[in-house]
Amino acid sequence: MEATADRSSFKSYLFFWSGQLVSIMGSSIVSFCLTWWFTETTQSAIALSIRSISFFVPLVLASLIGGVVADKFDRKKIILIFDSLQAFSTFVLYLFFIYNIMEYWMLYFFGAFRAVCQAFHMPAQSAIIPTMVPKDKLSRINSINFLLTGFIHIVGPVIGGTVMVFLTIEQALWIDIFSYLFALIPLILIKIPSIIKEGEHHKPGPFLKEFRLGFKSLISVPGLLVLIIEAMLCNFFMQPIGTLLPYYVKVLHNGTVVNYAIISTSFNIGMLIGGIITSVKKKWKHKLPIITLAIFIHGVVYALFSFVPYGFFSLMMLYSAIRGFTMPFINSLYFTILQTSVSHDKLGRIVSIDNTLSFVSMPIGSILAGPLAEFYGVGPLFFVSASLYITTTVTFYLFTNIRQLDSIETVSES
Repeated sequence: MEATADRSSFKSYLFFWSGQLVSIMGSSIVSFCLTWWFTETTQSAIALSIRSISFFVPLVLASLIGGVVADKFDRKKIILIFDSLQAFSTFVLYLFFIYNIMEYWMLYFFGAFRAVCQAFHMPAQSAIIPTMVPKDKLSRINSINFLLTGFIHIVGPVIGGTVMVFLTIEQALWIDIFSYLFALIPLILIKIPSIIKEGEHHKPGPFLKEFRLGFKSLISVPGLLVLIIEAMLCNFFMQPIGTLLPYYVKVLHNGTVVNYAIISTSFNIGMLIGGIITSVKKKWKHKLPIITLAIFIHGVVYALFSFVPYGFFSLMMLYSAIRGFTMPFINSLYFTILQTSVSHDKLGRIVSIDNTLSFVSMPIGSILAGPLAEFYGVGPLFFVSASLYITTTVTFYLFTNIRQLDSIETVSES
């Protein structure tokens, strides 16, 4: 069943997204504060790896169900429930800090719980976009989403670094809770179109049957499964820098929280600039070549992190900015391909499969990142991972049917 997006639904989506942006801001600030607190407390690459694992393993397992739930039940209620649970988990963490019972390993359980919530929240939120945003605005709205998110993440680390100087970690946690309340208002007020067929609420199919139906829709689009597998491998090779960057700055280069904040901010400034460029263009005819080129540039700069001289934080800032610049080209066009390739009532399942395959590689990458960094060094690990990241992308583009996705112009029928 297809939902027709119109002017009214588009306005509702913009109102909804404005609240989500506030929530993203709060989460960005608090995530930065918790990551730095954890890094200072443990000063261990392996501990950072375990923290990533504790997030991604539950995310993978729950994502198997999240997409089916997003396609079979009210997406507005799903977002409301799991947003609320995440805010509640932050409040529980606050209590642990103020009663002095907080230990660094408790963040493993905190991350796991929030991962489960996100596994249900993400497919529902992604799946409502094409039901509320007209097709001719999809590429632009995806780019603007990355643009605004990039801007927020520029401010987030700056505020997070300031918070860690002037406030305690438990006081910082309230930022996440208050931002949730701002996001709650538009979510309650707007109407999200239903894609559920009449009577379907009363006849839910078995989970495996529903999941197979989503997978069948996925493989029916030439090149789409290949694209998702490529994303899975790219996420795997990106795990070392994603997991170990705070360790790289703090331990190997004797950096401060300000250094880490500025490097993180540089990444998001680059993402902001890239988002501005991608949001200006209404339609992209050659999405796959652009994605491939952006990944190639990203990989080259990723490899250059291996050769940064000791304490040369300005060079890290430059490399981070270039990496960030490529992200809107990669992600906004990637999600536009997903949204325009399958029908609206199957999209939640497709997003879930995409999340599952991508996220299943992340805990494996995180498991390997810590021990490999301890044994071989962070620099060599970054270089090898970046080289494999580039090789994978170029190989998939040249030797698979992935390029056929550029010819898809309409959403498949149910």
